[in-house]
Amino acid sequence: MWRVLRWLAGLGFLAAAGLLATIYMMFGGGVPYPDLTGEPLLPQGTIEAVVTTERPVGNATVSADGRIFFTVHPESGPAPPFLYEWIDGEAVPFPAQGQERLFQTPLGVAVDARGWLWVIDPGRHGTGTPSLTAFDLAEGDVTHRHEFSRSVAPLGSFLQDLQISPNGRHVYIADVGFWAKRPALVVYDTQTQSARRVLNRHASVMPQNILIENQIRPMSFFGGILAMKTGVDGIALSRDGAHLYYGAMNHDTLYRIPAAALNDASLRPTELEAAIQPVGNKPLNDGFSIDDQGNVFITDIEHQAVVRMAPDGTLTTIVKDDRIRWADGLSFGPDGWLYLADSAIPHLVLQSPEHHAAQAPYHVWRFRPGTSGASGQ
Repeated sequence: MWRVLRWLAGLGFLAAAGLLATIYMMFGGGVPYPDLTGEPLLPQGTIEAVVTTERPVGNATVSADGRIFFTVHPESGPAPPFLYEWIDGEAVPFPAQGQERLFQTPLGVAVDARGWLWVIDPGRHGTGTPSLTAFDLAEGDVTHRHEFSRSVAPLGSFLQDLQISPNGRHVYIADVGFWAKRPALVVYDTQTQSARRVLNRHASVMPQNILIENQIRPMSFFGGILAMKTGVDGIALSRDGAHLYYGAMNHDTLYRIPAAALNDASLRPTELEAAIQPVGNKPLNDGFSIDDQGNVFITDIEHQAVVRMAPDGTLTTIVKDDRIRWADGLSFGPDGWLYLADSAIPHLVLQSPEHHAAQAPYHVWRFRPGTSGASGQ
């Protein structure tokens, strides 16, 4: 009897050890990444807070006439309202009514050339209903709505950043695919209301074995068994709509791909992959934006910075500031301002609501990088 019990206990130990080893291989570990920043062009203290709120900021966008919108970060487990406009020093729900019907966990926001505000909602990591909603800012009405199927946004997906083509027909979405480990890009056609997953688990959208060492804490949990290894996150569309730039958070390279190739549903996966072009080595990033000259602005989540990558891949550090906790989304606004959502991720992930509240206030910052870009993206 005792021999059987010891055998069963040993078998259980081996099974548990095997499970932990599998989890570690999929989600844990990671090696440090070099600091690619240099002396910033703008001095410490240049950035200014334009939004100061008690609720954790997700992403932010700014319209051509200077209206500022931001989401509450899903990792804080928020109750509605989820989406706000910053008006005269206060956060005002937008829209004022019906957010609980429209949204589950909205995050990414962008304003297109028509003045439509687009909101991407990952739907609780694909366990709910991921959706895309657009509002006409002139009227405040919903002008477009799409709910994604499980084939496009499966369980474990996290649709969280988006870009809209200049003509408004195509929306490009990044799925970081953290839990499912199936990151991809999603291409949505507003005319046909059809969506496709592309570059699913391609090396360019997958995380590398890199550990994020944010100044608040390394993004590693439970003794290193679980580490934040995130797939394709930041995306930016060139001003002419010709190329989509993208990069996985835990990855050393910025890539671009022709939008025409993404839009062509007839291309085989190998043909689409052949169109990918590396641009240069980047820091560990969250959000991107792009200016009129084709420079890509990239947040550095380890060094409280925003860097600029020239078309030839050369990096220049624009700002570094000790007040930035997690440099998240970027959005150009009018008058040459570049807006930065500070999501304070290390204070949100696997933390209690009491901890979230204790770390308030949260901010959207802005600064002038010396060049201009399209407002809202």
